[in-house]
Amino acid sequence: MNAYPKFMNDFFIYLTTIKGKSNRTRKEYEYDIALFLRFHTATAEHMKLEHIHDIDIRNFNVQTLSDVTLEDLYLFLAYCEETRGNSAASRARKVATLRSFFHYLYTKRKLITNNPTDDLEAPKLPKRRPVYLKIDEAKTLLHATKGNTHEQRNFCMLTWLLHLGLRVTELCDLNVSSLQGDRLRIIGKGNKERIVFCSDVCLQALAAYNDVKVPYKGDGEEPLFTSQKGTRLTRQGVSKMLRATTEQAGFAKGITPHKLRHTSATLMYQAGADIRSLQHILGHASVATTQIYTHVEDDAIRDVLAKNPLNE
Repeated sequence: MNAYPKFMNDFFIYLTTIKGKSNRTRKEYEYDIALFLRFHTATAEHMKLEHIHDIDIRNFNVQTLSDVTLEDLYLFLAYCEETRGNSAASRARKVATLRSFFHYLYTKRKLITNNPTDDLEAPKLPKRRPVYLKIDEAKTLLHATKGNTHEQRNFCMLTWLLHLGLRVTELCDLNVSSLQGDRLRIIGKGNKERIVFCSDVCLQALAAYNDVKVPYKGDGEEPLFTSQKGTRLTRQGVSKMLRATTEQAGFAKGITPHKLRHTSATLMYQAGADIRSLQHILGHASVATTQIYTHVEDDAIRDVLAKNPLNE
């Protein structure tokens, strides 16, 4: 905490306690804001940027941010793109961070006399179709857990990720008490709660895992999934398991937990799930986010065109 000025630490407290942001999101905001303040210091004092992370911002004067212009912000984004090699998505995240930060300073705390981010535009992001596994690939991945260490646990986790569209952090945060019958209580982004229903396949996989589950050795609520040491599983632990299973399945490219979420959502949509139900299951704040799964397969497009009556 001492590495940053008080107004920054106050903002981080506001993010977590009032806005309900996760610690992971807070860390991202922390990195982006600290980088901007160091960049602003370096440019104002004509310092070289090669050692920007060595710049001490503990005594940064918040009032100087009242003089920040829109051009200053775009100069920072240009530095991020040209010198740091940040992608459009990364720069868009920095824009969102700066907007939130300056809004807090101007509106909530009234520490600055104007908000330079009012007209700040984010980089345009290319629209990409989600990358996902086909049904036979998903089955191959599940089968690859057979015979491995922690077979029942890994099979169960992959089954839940593929059937329920969980984020990996949501999976790791599940407790035994999260499941009541077939009702699963999930705490998603922004501490928002949603309820989904586990299929018989998910419940059967969990029952098989519970027979061999390593007992929990920590404090607090018992997690649904534990590591071999009896601790709560982490995102890194799930990713490591998935990499090993991917290799066992013989896939040429790696598979991330988020790719499994894309797979789950796409397969549910192709099976007839309506967009609003899918939005709830995935925990999306906006239906616009869910609509990326409404893409149509090339084979389906080809089939429609082939059936044009003018072809006869």
